[in-house]
Amino acid sequence: MAIQHPVRAKKHLGQHFLNDLDAAQSIVDALSGHDGYRDVLEIGPGTGVLSDLLFHRTEFSTVLLDIDKESIEHLHKKYPGRAGQIVEADFLKVNLNDMFSGQFAIIGNFPYNISSQILFRVLEMRERIPEVVGMFQKEVAERIASGPGNRDYGILSVFMQAYYRTELLFTLPESAFTPPPKVKSAVLRFERKENFTLGCDQAAFFRTVKAAFNQRRKTLRNALSVLLPKDKMEGLPFLERRAETLRWEDYVMLTNLILDRMV
Repeated sequence: MAIQHPVRAKKHLGQHFLNDLDAAQSIVDALSGHDGYRDVLEIGPGTGVLSDLLFHRTEFSTVLLDIDKESIEHLHKKYPGRAGQIVEADFLKVNLNDMFSGQFAIIGNFPYNISSQILFRVLEMRERIPEVVGMFQKEVAERIASGPGNRDYGILSVFMQAYYRTELLFTLPESAFTPPPKVKSAVLRFERKENFTLGCDQAAFFRTVKAAFNQRRKTLRNALSVLLPKDKMEGLPFLERRAETLRWEDYVMLTNLILDRMV
């Protein structure tokens, strides 16, 4: 079923409003609520296509957050009794601790120009965010969900897969949006691993992964030389391999070995 949108999509905000109601229902249904959270934050609700369905899930308390003033004005008119659940703010800058006191999930038809930044912020707050369901550019979604050995595998793939079970749910054509984007889209779901321990120092893990992928065309012997002198690398595993061939567990092992040799 197609949907008509009363708000003008703005290119500089990366807005492409979902017009497929069946897809919208599938996105909202993908929120499991398994971790016992009640609060849900929708990023970029636009005209409220997902919001309508989220408000019907009475087990959730949903907050709508959008940076677009026109969308916010429309949402206030559409949901006159929910003023306290509609927030005009930039997700990348807003203080989420002021919005939620406990665990909260995130959902949204994410603006493609900030979708990766959204996930980096999720990682920063992963102890508070048990689940994420979001729309991404198909190419970006495949990169995040891909496994080692795939040329699309990158930094976000490693980080998200370390802390979350990552699943690509389905893809959508350009015609599912107004205006249609120039790329296909895909929906990802991330479920946080409970009682999870990384197994190494987190900051060092992030440094190791970023160093490896910052020079992904080089072997790890060369890429990791920014962290450890080459004369201290002898005997380390994976040195003749490239960044995209290692699992997140391999990076944990490598991080611990590098830390040992820094002493």
